[in-house]
Amino acid sequence: MDTTIISSTFLLTILMTVGLFFFIRASVKDRTKKIQFLSTESEEILWQKLQQYFETRAYRVIDWNQEQKQVTLEGFVQPSWFLAIFLTILAGIGLSCLALVIFWVYPTVGNLVWGLIILAPLAGIFYWQKAGRLEQVSLSIQTDLKLKPNQSNLLTVTAHRDELLQLQQNLSLQLVE
Repeated sequence: MDTTIISSTFLLTILMTVGLFFFIRASVKDRTKKIQFLSTESEEILWQKLQQYFETRAYRVIDWNQEQKQVTLEGFVQPSWFLAIFLTILAGIGLSCLALVIFWVYPTVGNLVWGLIILAPLAGIFYWQKAGRLEQVSLSIQTDLKLKPNQSNLLTVTAHRDELLQLQQNLSLQLVE
């Protein structure tokens, strides 16, 4: 094979390996956001719905500030089996490609380079250990007097972005743009 083809393939494979490393690392990145929702329900009913929703999601109250109408909840977020297996497979494919290119660039290394594939399960283990963690959700309700007196409540939620999407879908809340 031509040395230009082999060296460019080697460079592209190294870049792919670096991208794979950062992709695996980003799978456990904190994605907490703060979003505001509008609700036309009374404050008491909204609190009850929020309490029921988060109890079904295995969250528990760790702080309650009645003066500021703010609640902080905490719950353990389970890592995803699918994502752990998917990351392990991706790492296996990426390390196989890297081993193949190293085998072609440095043929004197021999078959030992194929041992890199043994490292693939480390991606799934890394994800599993880092993704399973305690998450906090902060809720506060304010009566928004600008829209309709005593009829519109502004719900401010700080949580993981996936939790915010689930909350909006399950409680039919209107997002404040």
